[in-house]
Amino acid sequence: MSTKSAPVGVAVAVLIRSDGAVLLAQRPETKVYSGYWEFPGGKIEPGEPVPDALRREVREELGVEVERAYPWITRVFAYPHATVRLHFYRVQAWRGEPRAVEHQAIAWQRPDAIELEPLLPANAPVIRSLLLPSEYAITHAGALGVELFLSKLEARLRGGLKLVQIREKTLAPPVVAEFARRVTALARAHGAKILVNSDADLARKIGADGVHLTAEQLRGASNRPDLPWCGASCHSSEELRRAEALGADFVVLGPVRPTPSHSDVAPLGWERFREVAKDAAVPVYALGGIAPSDLERASSYGAHGIAMVRGSWGIGVQPQSTSG
Repeated sequence: MSTKSAPVGVAVAVLIRSDGAVLLAQRPETKVYSGYWEFPGGKIEPGEPVPDALRREVREELGVEVERAYPWITRVFAYPHATVRLHFYRVQAWRGEPRAVEHQAIAWQRPDAIELEPLLPANAPVIRSLLLPSEYAITHAGALGVELFLSKLEARLRGGLKLVQIREKTLAPPVVAEFARRVTALARAHGAKILVNSDADLARKIGADGVHLTAEQLRGASNRPDLPWCGASCHSSEELRRAEALGADFVVLGPVRPTPSHSDVAPLGWERFREVAKDAAVPVYALGGIAPSDLERASSYGAHGIAMVRGSWGIGVQPQSTSG
C-alpha cells in the first residue's frame, strides 16, 4: 500500500522595498524549472525553525542579513516532482545589497506590473495577495452622517487609502444603495478598491470590486461569489479554513479586542489571533478595537494588515496593553 509523503517545508522570502517593489530571482540552470522566476527561499532542514531557515536561505541566496521579517501566508502546491508547503514571510528590512549568489539573476518588480516570465506556478496567487494594502477601512456613515463621512473618505483617499468595505447596518437599504454608489465613484477617482458587505447583487449593480461575506454567509456558501475580489469575516480556525476552501482572497479575523460592533463575541486577544492566523493560506487582517498604531504589532502576530471602523476615520480608538 502506497502512502503520500508529507509536503516538503520551504521558507520563502518576499523582500519588499519602501516603494512597494518586491524581489524576484531566476532559478539556476541546475534546478528543475530552470529559468523560471520565483521568490527566494529554500528547504527547511529537519528540526529547523522556519524563521531560522528563512534567514539562512536569504543569506545563502542573496548575501544579505534579514533584520525584520513577518510571517505572512502558507500555501501547499503540488509540482510534478514534489509537493511543497511554502511558508511565505514578508521581509521589511535587511542588511546589505541583494545579489544573485545562487540564482541566474534577480530583479525588483511592482506586484501590479510584473514584467518577468515565466513565473513559477505557485507564485501567481501570492503576487495577487501583494496587491492588498495594509489597511482595510470600513465605512461609518451611520454614526457620522453620510455627508461628513464622505468628506472624511475623500480626504483619506487623497492620502492613499486603497481598500474600503461598505458596511452600514443601521441605514435603510435605499440609502445604503445610493451611499454605495457615491463611495464607489469616489474610490474609482483615486484608484481604490471597494467591497460591499454581504450584498453581492448591490456590488455588481454599482460596479464595486467585490463582496465581503459575513461569517454566517461564509458558513452557508457553496460557491465563491463571481466578483473580482472576495473577503470574509472569521472568528475561528474553522471559519478561516472555510474561507480558504471557498476561495476567498482574504479574511478579517477578530475581534482582537472588545468592540461595540461585536459586543456579543468574546475577543480573541493577540496570542489567540496568532494561533488562528498561523499558516493561513490567505492574507488575514486583524479586526476589533484596532488603532493605526497597531499595524506593526499585528504584522508580528501574522496579520497582513489591520481592518478598522473608527480607527480609519480618526475616531478615538486607543491602543491597549493587553497581551493575551
